[in-house]
Amino acid sequence: MKKTLRINQTAIELDLEPDTPLLWVLRDEVGLTGTKFGCGIAQCGACTVHLDGNPVRSCSLPFEAVPENSEITTIEALGEGGLHAVQRAWLEEQVPQCGYCQSGQIMSASALLETNTNPSDEEIDSAMNGNICRCGTYTRIKAAIKTASKS
Repeated sequence: MKKTLRINQTAIELDLEPDTPLLWVLRDEVGLTGTKFGCGIAQCGACTVHLDGNPVRSCSLPFEAVPENSEITTIEALGEGGLHAVQRAWLEEQVPQCGYCQSGQIMSASALLETNTNPSDEEIDSAMNGNICRCGTYTRIKAAIKTASKS
């Protein structure tokens, strides 16, 4: 199946099996390895990217389901030209430990702040639901989102 996708603002023509997960398109075909494989069933959030501005789990989204010319944004493009406000807040609040879930967490948090610049605790919990951190840094993640919302 041939299709052109816009990945990090670059049009890329791809010819792949229709059921190829978007995660493998990004990692194996395009070489963008910042998006991580976690569970493979859209339950952990490590593979979160933006599809036309909305957070999606790329491990379970087949190539055929991604509309032609969709804009896909990965962690690599989030802070082009410098750190994104969420990335700065992540460092300020000392969120990372093992770091494996961080790209998915940051992509979900940045999508939230694009639509809600001052989220409540409940709105943060709802937006971040399904992003699992094995290190348990949820309190720092919430603090980082609140810090980023102020910038």
